[in-house]
Amino acid sequence: MLTYARLVETPAAFPALTGMTRDEFDHLFVAYAAAADAHRAARTHTKRDTRPRRRAAGAGRPHDLDARTRLLLALVWLRVYPTYELLGHLFGLDKSNAWHNTQDALEVLEGMADFPFDPPGKGRTQLRSADQVMDTYPEVRAVIDTKEQGFRRPAGWENQKPFYSGKKRRHTVKNQVVCTPSGRIGAVSPTVPGRTADLTLLRLDRTLDRLPAGAGVMADKAYIGLGADPVAAGRRVVIPARAAPTRPLTDDQKTANRCINRERVVVEHVMAQLNRFQVLRQTFRGKLGRHTRVFRVVALVVDRRIAATPLKTYPTAA
Repeated sequence: MLTYARLVETPAAFPALTGMTRDEFDHLFVAYAAAADAHRAARTHTKRDTRPRRRAAGAGRPHDLDARTRLLLALVWLRVYPTYELLGHLFGLDKSNAWHNTQDALEVLEGMADFPFDPPGKGRTQLRSADQVMDTYPEVRAVIDTKEQGFRRPAGWENQKPFYSGKKRRHTVKNQVVCTPSGRIGAVSPTVPGRTADLTLLRLDRTLDRLPAGAGVMADKAYIGLGADPVAAGRRVVIPARAAPTRPLTDDQKTANRCINRERVVVEHVMAQLNRFQVLRQTFRGKLGRHTRVFRVVALVVDRRIAATPLKTYPTAA
């Protein structure tokens, strides 16, 4: 049976199975334990059949796994993405209990995912003003990109069409990621079908409405046209120039593109960190409605790692 005590005996295996070092895991667990206690105390109904709760929080049969092991189980699922049969075998649970323990941990972790440019939500502590955002990120400007992931083909032609990505030539789902030039994650969008255009997703998510007034935005060529879009009114939009079939790029445009890409690559590095977790790299086997939670939890773990071990410091644009 896989336990925290056994895993720490092989330090090299810890990040391979969890995506975090032991120290990072220990810091996450302190916050997780407090969030789990608060989450349990706030429940007014039972988890399984949603009846009003009549006993005190924590009453009833204790978990087979302690809180630390349940967090470990969830991180192993995110990092390795095993089936629930295999996950249960590793932790001494049956398939159903492995699923329930994973979902319970993900629910708590999602509540901890508190990105500064997210829309305000119930129970979330947000940065309420532009000044607070600027104090937290003195260099604040948004670097935006989207991430596509394979998704099981839905049944029925009409259900399949929204998920078919012409770029990937397969059925996918898509999320938008906003980060600062230092690599800290500012927001992640809800999951949408893969056929949704990047610019359309930006309009739907209204991320730019939650940025400080006048904050610049940097994106790739998928967002060409953003500068003239009402959603970006009053903002400086920096996007690489695109060559036309009859109008190649000038030398000045090529030089400018290289300068832009040297800064924009920070979001690609963030994407690479997200892809270390197989649950976001392999074809997603779960339901569409559960993907947003999974993506937010992985973004939380990655952002905490970047906070502890910053990515390369990138120069700011002139």
